[in-house]
Amino acid sequence: MILETIIITIYTVAIVLIFMYALAQLNLLYNYLSSKRKEDKAELFDLNNPEEVPFVTIQLPVYNEMYVMDRLLNNIAQIEYPEDKLEIQVLDDSTDDTVTATRAHIEELQKTGLNIQHITRTDRTGFKAGALKEGLEIAKGEFIAIFDADFLPSPNWLKRTIPHFKDKSIGVVQTRWGHINRNYSLLTRIQAFALDAHFTLEQVGRNSKGHFINFNGTAGVWRRDCIIDAGNWEGDTLTEDLDLSYRAQLNNWKFKYLEDVETPAELPVVISAARSQQFRWNKGGAENFRKMLWRVLKSNNISFKTKVHGLLHLLNSTMFLSIFTVAILSIPMLYIKNEYAHLRTYFYIMSFFVLSTVIFFVCYWFMYRQIYGSGFKKFFSYIGMFFTFFSIAMGFSLHNSIAVLEGHLGKRSEFVRTPKFNISSISDSWKGNRYLRAKLSPNVIIEGLLMLYFGFGLYSAFIVGDQGGDFGLFPFHLMLFIGFGYVFFKSLSSKV
Repeated sequence: MILETIIITIYTVAIVLIFMYALAQLNLLYNYLSSKRKEDKAELFDLNNPEEVPFVTIQLPVYNEMYVMDRLLNNIAQIEYPEDKLEIQVLDDSTDDTVTATRAHIEELQKTGLNIQHITRTDRTGFKAGALKEGLEIAKGEFIAIFDADFLPSPNWLKRTIPHFKDKSIGVVQTRWGHINRNYSLLTRIQAFALDAHFTLEQVGRNSKGHFINFNGTAGVWRRDCIIDAGNWEGDTLTEDLDLSYRAQLNNWKFKYLEDVETPAELPVVISAARSQQFRWNKGGAENFRKMLWRVLKSNNISFKTKVHGLLHLLNSTMFLSIFTVAILSIPMLYIKNEYAHLRTYFYIMSFFVLSTVIFFVCYWFMYRQIYGSGFKKFFSYIGMFFTFFSIAMGFSLHNSIAVLEGHLGKRSEFVRTPKFNISSISDSWKGNRYLRAKLSPNVIIEGLLMLYFGFGLYSAFIVGDQGGDFGLFPFHLMLFIGFGYVFFKSLSSKV
């Protein structure tokens, strides 16, 4: 009974952690809905008054972006802002032949009168954070707008963001990500679904109550003084954006989130690209939890509730570890449940935690309705998308749990950028992309074995106990079987 006790204890702790996270999401939903009833009366810069127009630097950190550089440069050249108050820095860390093509393109743009500079480094110390830091040393702007290579801001983007810095306590203005290839495939639709939840429910829910949010690495503007005051960019985590965001807010800088300003971008269309992005985000989140835990707890200038939300925010990626733990132990728990009748009360109590799924379902529906609209057809479409999303998210749980563990254990790894494809429609193809890795990850084999493991869980539902089976966990195991199966076969077909 010792082994069974250990399994039950670990399973219970993981279930309770997931439930706590669900309650936090429910609180964010309440905040989100409450924010809709508030009118923003903050003062704004009048950009029609030349005396109120601040100098802005746009930074474009790029690295081996063969497929999207022309699109990025042509788009950024359309930004509407007084020429004498704008400069553009292309922070090019590329190590391939795109450097030459980029330089030539920039020279052509310079002939049009655009103040754009091509800045290269021979030493990629600090990766993206290092490039941003070096660019900042020579930047003229009072405000620093940052765009990754796959982002396409509208021409009036600066006119919609810069005015909010009239309040001198605001250090960052962050905008909502859009998705130019949302409907390219099931993989892109799932990624869009997850990101939409973050950029509506979570960012608005936290920001509307003064809780910590994060600059998302792109599609936002920093006040230069805020960056310097917070200690500047640091490259000791894989999510330098989250790191600097927390250091700034711990120094009493305010962040402004603009849900109504959408900045379109390209989602990864190949599962290997999605893997590298997910790994970096999840490991970086865990690294920042290690780095920021005591700073948040010891801070005297933030409320208890903000501390709780901050720690749960930093633990976002760790939820994958809890989910993976519950998944792995759910099959032994199925057998324990039907072997030990005296534990029946415990299992009745544990069934209460299925409420976590209900909470997520309700929270994400409000997000989905905000973007796609309401009505019966939309709701039924949402049901299918919700369970598809949850299945595939659980299929990524092994991959993301490894990232989280490495982050918590302090294992260092290189910043692996996400390959871009310049794909926006179904007719576009990703095959032949020179930046894709051809090597198969060993984790893919384990994911295939996990698919079989949860297939066994489905079979077990028919044979456990003496009452004709137990189907209580059947839907859960079915979602896990589908999720790991999708990740496994998609990875094989894409040759990750």
